[in-house]
Amino acid sequence: MSASGIDKDYKQLYESAITKVDQLQHELNLLKKMIFGIRQERFVPADKNQLSLDMPAESFAICNILDAKKITYVKVTKENASQNRDVRHNIPAHLRREDVVIEPDYIPEGSKHIGAAETEVLEYKPAEIYVVRYIRNKYLIPSADDTASKIIIGPLPTLPVAKSMMGPGLLAQLVVDKICDHLPIHRLQQRFERDGVKLPYSTLSDGFAKVAELITPVYNALVAETLNADYLQADETTVPVLDKDKKGATHKGYYWLIQDSINKLVVFDYRPGRGREGPSEMLKNFYGTLQTDGYAGYNSIVDANNITLIHCLAHARRYFAEATYSDRARSEYVLEQIQLIYQVERESCALKYNNDQRAILRQEKSLPILRKLGKWMEEQYIQVLPQSPIGKALAYSIKRWDKLCAFVYDGKLHLDNNAAERSIRATVIGRKNYLFAGSHEAAKRIAMLYSLIGTCKLHNINPNQWLKDVLTVINDHPINRIKELLPHIWITKQK
Repeated sequence: MSASGIDKDYKQLYESAITKVDQLQHELNLLKKMIFGIRQERFVPADKNQLSLDMPAESFAICNILDAKKITYVKVTKENASQNRDVRHNIPAHLRREDVVIEPDYIPEGSKHIGAAETEVLEYKPAEIYVVRYIRNKYLIPSADDTASKIIIGPLPTLPVAKSMMGPGLLAQLVVDKICDHLPIHRLQQRFERDGVKLPYSTLSDGFAKVAELITPVYNALVAETLNADYLQADETTVPVLDKDKKGATHKGYYWLIQDSINKLVVFDYRPGRGREGPSEMLKNFYGTLQTDGYAGYNSIVDANNITLIHCLAHARRYFAEATYSDRARSEYVLEQIQLIYQVERESCALKYNNDQRAILRQEKSLPILRKLGKWMEEQYIQVLPQSPIGKALAYSIKRWDKLCAFVYDGKLHLDNNAAERSIRATVIGRKNYLFAGSHEAAKRIAMLYSLIGTCKLHNINPNQWLKDVLTVINDHPINRIKELLPHIWITKQK
């Protein structure tokens, strides 16, 4: 082999080694950020007049970065907001007041009462478990013929679970503690024991299952109501599930989420896998716009159902945020331009624009930025290594650019999928506490309850009050009016 051939081989090995080192360094930086760094994705532009210690000056000139626009902010403050953070907040007026009257140690004779100074403090009593005893009096109706005497008795109110010792309030608290506060059932059992009430684990578990069974018609009504929307957001996450066919291991199941962020409705659906069968079944009756991350499993579904698919700008931004460790100049330029897009959204919110006005503002201000940025990405992609972090970030956005920019033409569409991600966060916290679902059926029940409790959260409804009320009436409620029990409809009838 000639000397030039050997030099060429060594050069290739050297370039391959450099690429590998850069990749490993990038992964190390991401790992450090996960462990030690902040989780928020807010981008703060760096001062270009000051060079970082690990970035040479010439790196700022390696790409044809367009002139960055100055980022301005509109600060919206609430009217009559107090600037003094030490001011004590008012205690809510609806809370019960318990008066404690304090007299001076000595009141001289002839003193005249001229008023009182009041000081309010919040106090707390642990939740009380009590017994409701239904006493139904019996009456004997006499008649001329003693054989025809009749006994009458008051009717027993319909209970959520027949022959169960658990009333609607306790059942509702059981569900809220698990779904909202992410407490495993055995911890609830320990809490009740501290109050002197020993409830078997099986009783609590069966109560949870019975509640899910009772509210199944309400869940089905929520699904139908959500799918009536013309714009939905979707996401998915994993959940460990005990499976009798897998000894010593858990099955990786999936919660699929669809959310109507306009009307504040959210639906979870459990599926054993991440295949397209899950969202395909969920979305078979949906026709409209669906916003997702870049997961390819949705592509065949939208084609079959004639759904318009758009993507999440926050997911694209995330790739560039991660690439700042390897190519700060290019990454920060993209992040600055995306920040300008979000600034336009803040402006439309501050001015309280409707959907039509918001679409006009986006096409006037956001569309030129996006067109210029899309062209710049294509120019830069041919200058970087495809497998480098910046190369992957550019490839992700270029491949989906039209779907990432679709929001500019419709004012009701969101830039990102963050609303759905916030809703799915509850399941992530939950699985860290109760570790797994006991079975595939249990995972389905949990998904139903996450849907209804999640919708309560989106409407700022106390889920305990809603669920207790629903469990009190659901057995006697007409099935053709089950929609009235949905949280957002129920709350209107309480006012």
